[in-house]
Amino acid sequence: MSAIGAVSSCSCLRPGVWLLKPGMQKMSSFGLHTAARCAAKDYYEVLVLGGGAGGIAMSARMKRKVGAGNVAVVEPSKTHYYQPLWTLVGGGAKQLAASARPMGSVMPKGVEWIKSQVAALDPDKNCVWLENDIKVSYKYLIIALGISLHYEKIKGLPEGFNHPKIGSNYSVQTVEKTWKALQDFKEGNAIFTFPNTPVKCAGAPQKIMYLSDAYLRKTGKRSKANIMFNTSLGVIFAVKKYANALLEVIKERNLAVNYKRNLIEVRADKQEAVFENLDKPGVTEVHQYEMLHVTPPMGPPAVLINSPVSDESGWVDVDKETLQHRKYSNVFGIGDCTNLPTSKTAAAVAAQSGVLDKTISLVMKNELPVKKYDGYTSCPLVTGYNKVILAEFDYNAQPLETFPIDQSKERAIMYHMKADMMPLLYWNALLK
Repeated sequence: MSAIGAVSSCSCLRPGVWLLKPGMQKMSSFGLHTAARCAAKDYYEVLVLGGGAGGIAMSARMKRKVGAGNVAVVEPSKTHYYQPLWTLVGGGAKQLAASARPMGSVMPKGVEWIKSQVAALDPDKNCVWLENDIKVSYKYLIIALGISLHYEKIKGLPEGFNHPKIGSNYSVQTVEKTWKALQDFKEGNAIFTFPNTPVKCAGAPQKIMYLSDAYLRKTGKRSKANIMFNTSLGVIFAVKKYANALLEVIKERNLAVNYKRNLIEVRADKQEAVFENLDKPGVTEVHQYEMLHVTPPMGPPAVLINSPVSDESGWVDVDKETLQHRKYSNVFGIGDCTNLPTSKTAAAVAAQSGVLDKTISLVMKNELPVKKYDGYTSCPLVTGYNKVILAEFDYNAQPLETFPIDQSKERAIMYHMKADMMPLLYWNALLK
């Protein structure tokens, strides 16, 4: 893993589901939990790997099923981040501190927090190995290890972030550099990239472009800027309804989109970005930049690559409807680390956690899972400082909208939901 590291899922929670859920007012307060540098016990009924959105949500649910003392979460990080806010941090609309909470404050009361890293998984023996050769066994395993960022796969990074004019909203170390680059913009190319790998929150690479356009208009610099979105994809967005709406925004604001362009090198000392033309392998283009926002290549955490629980690409191999492992019936996956064929967002995690809760309940009773996950995910596409297109869709890239309005239209109310309501629901509902 690069020094920049891995962080938790992106995007919002399903608005309708959370707003209408009964008992929202009965949220319990955060409490104390057991914490140890290594496992206090060598066996837990439910072992959760990862303290991101999926891991914390599922540990809270499992606590209610089997008791707090029978659940443990393996997570080395001291801080839990709500990363969807980083789009707004990079655009200067929110402070980075608002996205962070101490890990201990989000860990469910009484659940064992094992402050260690997972070194290996051995599902045939129902155990995992942690750092320093510590073995922990389990009856049920939930894998929620997230996704890893790989800035180092782009030549010249991550060391290029030591130079000005370059930032990335995907890392806590670089998100404020995006805002600095935007503030310091004078004239020239403002370039935004999308890598040739799976990514979390696939809308985020272009959200910062729209915010940058709005900022440059507000500060009178837009006429001196050539804004480019260089994406490895062949479309602006996977769902046609929202893609059409975004293309209208792009046309209205005179933004340039170059498809099938993959960032392969950053020459930060010269302010040059090198892209490969994916339609013409080996052919490259060099662009001078005054501002560069990098979305890094991403992949499964290293511990999952060539693991018995993973598919050939390194993603946890689960049934796309039940989230139960395809081979090991007592192993389950949730969130970005899985091979579920849907966008990797916290909205997806919110929907998955309810299905997985039902799945595990039935498995514990030796019954077959019946609840099915439809691939629901959501991406609030920020198109300005008070505008959002709320994309919600399923496995088939068909809209699966919550509200009785056309969500492909830019709306201020959706912006406030993204910026103000969703963080509250994340901290006070999903994680609990």
